[in-house]
Amino acid sequence: MGFKGLKDFDHKTKPKVGVLITNLGTPQAATSKALKIYLKQFLSDPRVVEIPRLIWWFILNAVILNIRPKRSAKLYQSVWTERGSPLFFHTVDQANAIQEKLQQEFGDHKEVIVSFAMRYGQPSVESELEKLQQQGAWKILVLPLYPQYSGATTGSTFDMISKLFNATRWIPNFRFISSYHDDDRYIQACADKIKQHWQQHEPAEKLLLSYHGVPKRYLESGDPYYCQCQKTSRLIREKLGLDETQCITTFQSRFGKAEWLKPYTDATLKELGKNDTQSIDVFCPGFSADCLETLEEIAVENRDYFIEAGGQRYSYIPALNSDSNHIDALTHIIKQNISDWLN
Repeated sequence: MGFKGLKDFDHKTKPKVGVLITNLGTPQAATSKALKIYLKQFLSDPRVVEIPRLIWWFILNAVILNIRPKRSAKLYQSVWTERGSPLFFHTVDQANAIQEKLQQEFGDHKEVIVSFAMRYGQPSVESELEKLQQQGAWKILVLPLYPQYSGATTGSTFDMISKLFNATRWIPNFRFISSYHDDDRYIQACADKIKQHWQQHEPAEKLLLSYHGVPKRYLESGDPYYCQCQKTSRLIREKLGLDETQCITTFQSRFGKAEWLKPYTDATLKELGKNDTQSIDVFCPGFSADCLETLEEIAVENRDYFIEAGGQRYSYIPALNSDSNHIDALTHIIKQNISDWLN
């Protein structure tokens, strides 16, 4: 049917502010069928895979979608919960907590509507933007929950929204937050999460900060992601009072034969285990919510690499999720961008 937006501009409608938080997405179920639908949408995005379309279409449909859904479904089954996908329910909790905080701040008389969407999967960006506008949101702020900007994540979200608004007659006031990688409250939330772990467990010899990887050519083409990850790591390290030998930045989740951002998380952990590092703590600052890449890849798969290589103690520190100081940080970022709309 297509994106509808507001059917008519109505001067009698009381203007509201809409806040849309977005994340990458998740399959609807931990099944091969659901994974095939999700992966097709995700891997068809030209921002995600920058390969000539005709060549990639053949690889995707003839090879990947016939092999990967079954493998991925088994991995998702290992992290699936009664509430469904961890990424989904953590995002629900984040949206609800942000809504409550904003109501406490601004009151119901200056209504702010908070919603959430997934770039791939459900609820879709299209459906949630439409709901916001139908509820009278004449001013809309979009906050992708990717602290560090990449064209493959934040850029793709902006592309999607621009395409939707391009098809509507009336466009609301619109703001888009491209990154918050060096926001002090976000950095403090990361540091506090690590400190909380250290209060319950003896700090490991080294702290490894693992970010999702992207192909190296993205960096060479001007994507700021690598630099923003490095800055986030430096700021967290400074908050914790660690030096560069105690805190390592790595990149995970690569696939394909092309070179990705280095050092690789899995290779680094294997090397550390071989070189007599006995204990390590791992935290993922680029993931606003726990998901398959943290709960299975980091907490399980990479732990095995480290232990098998000779390491003794491996601890995964959970993502920020809906921790109160994370919600405070996100709410503060939102308030900075909508306060003038409400005054």
